[in-house]
Amino acid sequence: MHAQIADFLADCLQNSVEAGAGYIIINYTVKTGDAIEVAIIDNGKGMSDEILKKIQDPFYTDGTKHVKRKVGLGIPFLMQAVNLSGGTFSVESEVGKGTTFRFSFDLNNIDTPPQGDVNGAVIQAMMYDGEYELEYNKAVVNQGEEKSYTVKRTELIDALGCLSDPSAIKMAKVFLSSQDEDLF
Repeated sequence: MHAQIADFLADCLQNSVEAGAGYIIINYTVKTGDAIEVAIIDNGKGMSDEILKKIQDPFYTDGTKHVKRKVGLGIPFLMQAVNLSGGTFSVESEVGKGTTFRFSFDLNNIDTPPQGDVNGAVIQAMMYDGEYELEYNKAVVNQGEEKSYTVKRTELIDALGCLSDPSAIKMAKVFLSSQDEDLF
């Protein structure tokens, strides 16, 4: 089972890239002492109503992305973790237009998994091959005051060069960490 929220985020982002999305938006909001809310919005190939029902079944996989894989556990594990922690989960999709995953975790629930390396998961998704934009919006809401930042994949590539270079990856992580410091 996934151990951290970053694992769920990484799984959803990989699905978006593999669905051929040209634009992916991540909205990651930490409501201090209350909840973590995540939305992943893409303009990929989307899913029919029939497929939307099937993705909740751990024994369903479309068989095209991972030919030898017989199960699709990512979404069912996410749904289980959200349910155990008193959070929320929803998915909306339209064929040819894209998909939106929304989930939240109650920070006061003992079953809420730790956040993990969220920035690392985002950078990992930015490293996937292909022509797509990934926009990462991170916000922290503390006592009604919101602080946030936005980083785009193309901006990091313009500043750092190829994101497969280890020194560029390290600089991207340092940059996102510095942005996080301004939020708390």
